[in-house]
Amino acid sequence: MRRMSFIGSMIWLSFGLLCCVKADLQLGFYDKSCPKAEQTISDFVKEHIPHAPTLASPLLRMHFHDCFVRGCDGSVLINSTSNNQAEKAATPNLTLRGFDFIDRVKSLVEKECPGVVSCADILALVARDAVGVIGGPFWRVPTGRRDGTISNSTEALNNIPAPTFNFSALQTSFANKGLSVADLIWLSGAHTIGISHCSSFSSRLYNFTGKGGQDPSLDSFYAANLKKNKCKSPNDNTSIAEMDPGSFRTFDLGYYKNVLKRRGLFQSDAALITNAASKSAILNIVNSPPEVFFQVFAASMEKMGRIEVLTGSAGEIRKHCAVVNG
Repeated sequence: MRRMSFIGSMIWLSFGLLCCVKADLQLGFYDKSCPKAEQTISDFVKEHIPHAPTLASPLLRMHFHDCFVRGCDGSVLINSTSNNQAEKAATPNLTLRGFDFIDRVKSLVEKECPGVVSCADILALVARDAVGVIGGPFWRVPTGRRDGTISNSTEALNNIPAPTFNFSALQTSFANKGLSVADLIWLSGAHTIGISHCSSFSSRLYNFTGKGGQDPSLDSFYAANLKKNKCKSPNDNTSIAEMDPGSFRTFDLGYYKNVLKRRGLFQSDAALITNAASKSAILNIVNSPPEVFFQVFAASMEKMGRIEVLTGSAGEIRKHCAVVNG
């Protein structure tokens, strides 16, 4: 009873800062202007993600990266030009994939209702639906976002939380977006699916102090396995490793269990157990039914999707997600 009471309080905390996150969105925003929009998006995702289930993770990550830079405005989708290095060109976004998937969905929706549905909403809905197809949680996606017209690589580098962040830096990064410590903990759970390039964590294996050596907070057996089978040299920028070994295609509690064993891949993962309240929350979640994690993750995802959204007459509805309207 005490454990469930604690988890219940964490669910409440996940909702608690909605007052501080712009929320001019509504469920079914396109019911009259484009009534088939959400079904069209859902159908496409359900048709194609089963054939490419590993795409769910980068699509979810793309939504996260979008929301942390100028809010959830689809700016991560914009291509660079000769005069501007867009968010796509920033180091945190160089490994993103799935842009063509978003473009295909946008094309279908444009055929149904030209100039009505924003790329920002499409990205938010695709991320949710893709996670659902692989057996992950469902969360509500209120719509009505409009697309931003500014996309800057420096802003992306400065705003997207880095895998090298400690707990204090993570807390500050999330707080700057109106997100709580609870949101930080549960949104980190997205690392239960997907992979990472070695370049994002190899310093933990080979040069943690700047003079060689290994991160002492990393389980030695896990580190040895990574060196032997995944990232065989400190200069390996192409090899990959699963963020949740053993179940990286399944949305489950494996990530948190690994973090507690000091087997989180990133420094930012390891940081979650350097804070007493965060570690306590993780201990409680791994001892609760999986659906509890689904509930708190869903609450934090809905909250994140409201960050600094453009609504009303702000922004635009882009005709093509990669290009600002002429």
